[in-house]
Amino acid sequence: MEDNKKPEEQQGFTYDSEKRDDPYADVRRESEPYTFGPFGPSHTSGPSENFNSEPPRTTLDVTPSSTREYRPFTVSGGPARHDWGAKPPKRTSFKAIFSSFMVGVIVVGGLMFAADRQNLFSSEQFGGPSQVQDASVKPVSNAVGNTGDVVRPNNIAKIFEQSSPAVVKIETYAAPQQNNGGSMEDDFFRQFFGDDFGGGDSGGNNGAQGELQPSGMGSGFIFDSTGYILTNQHVVGGASEIKVTVEGHEKPFTAKLLGSDYNLDLAVLKIEGNDFPTLKLGESSSLNMGDWVVAIGNPYGFEHTVTVGVLSSNERKISIPDANGTRNYEHLLQTDASINPGNSGGPLLNLQGEVIGINTAVSSQAQGIGFAIPTSTISEVLDNLKSNTKIPQKPSPYIGATLTNVTADIAKQLGIDEKTQGAFVTEVLFNSPAYKGDMRQYDVITGMNGKTYKNTDELIAAIKETKVGDKVTLDVIRSNKKAQLTVEIGDKNELNEQQQQQ
Repeated sequence: MEDNKKPEEQQGFTYDSEKRDDPYADVRRESEPYTFGPFGPSHTSGPSENFNSEPPRTTLDVTPSSTREYRPFTVSGGPARHDWGAKPPKRTSFKAIFSSFMVGVIVVGGLMFAADRQNLFSSEQFGGPSQVQDASVKPVSNAVGNTGDVVRPNNIAKIFEQSSPAVVKIETYAAPQQNNGGSMEDDFFRQFFGDDFGGGDSGGNNGAQGELQPSGMGSGFIFDSTGYILTNQHVVGGASEIKVTVEGHEKPFTAKLLGSDYNLDLAVLKIEGNDFPTLKLGESSSLNMGDWVVAIGNPYGFEHTVTVGVLSSNERKISIPDANGTRNYEHLLQTDASINPGNSGGPLLNLQGEVIGINTAVSSQAQGIGFAIPTSTISEVLDNLKSNTKIPQKPSPYIGATLTNVTADIAKQLGIDEKTQGAFVTEVLFNSPAYKGDMRQYDVITGMNGKTYKNTDELIAAIKETKVGDKVTLDVIRSNKKAQLTVEIGDKNELNEQQQQQ
């Protein structure tokens, strides 16, 4: 009997076309179109003899069979797809898909056109600056876009092409005995460029006695087409002859030094000629931290070298002593654009190709710490330099002594209390206020005008707060004895002028 069953009955499936002995077949057909075999009612081989008889037990067959069908896998969130009596899904016609696509194109295109005509999505609608603004309205701050230059700007090559012809190489020559006076080999450059800097022979062994020898090299740029060149004072200081090489000219020009300023470290040269390429002076105050800058110069003699970096700061102060005194720089621009020996005097440019500073110094003990004199300083004195007129100097109070902090070892050598704090005098300049006030080497200054100062920095800061011509009383320890000295505050600018004239 078992073999006479239809295959579908052996698998436990029940089709709507066969009622068998089920009195509810008509109802089941409407409510249950199909059922799964082992989970639906089971049927014996013959018709049911008694409705009240115990239904037969159903056994789930898990034996693998090539004819058995299993529930398929489905992706998460979707129903299982099968062909167990279900009607195949109705396919959407191509015409309907194409029509829906064209409707979407028309709708989206219309919205875009309307948004463009009515500026629905302009920066003004979202709180940004309007493209057309009232000239009398000053913006609160410069807008910064984070999607502009995500990498290095792509106009560096164009800036170099347009600016490079106006950048010149400057070479200085001096008699052998003058090589260490204001040249590129003095203490100023040894501090900032290292002790091994300088290719000239300071001993004057090369060449005949009295013949001019190379004393330094730097950069500069032409800011006036008639041959006016701006550079650093330390590039041309102490030079007997200055040679300027201009791109496109076979022979170097002999330049004349018009005016210079030691404290500002600026100088203007003049070469004969016309129609020279020039660079425009820009506004250094318009720069923001992180703005891109470009440096062009002649580092180590490699002419017209371009380097790129960003502005790190626009308010740096540094003091650099050299053979002629101490230069106190203020308001310097700091940049990580590579600056090396020979870059001094060359331009620091913004992305518009305008000069925003003159490359001046770099720390030899760090990487990417360079300094440039801003155009805000240059513009104030440029006319004075061109006409070689004296630049007014702000009074610089000083006493004329070289000081260092008192240490336990110094106190022990002097035979005073090792806990003594103050400023130790290592040198007194001749004819200075300190010299005239009877200050001596090895004195220890512990206070001024009745106030105690623990170290050199505090004492110097207090001196700078005084006025030139003021008389101060210094508390001094000399030979383990306390004394008081009266010193009249002097002007350091006068000292620098005297040193430059010598």
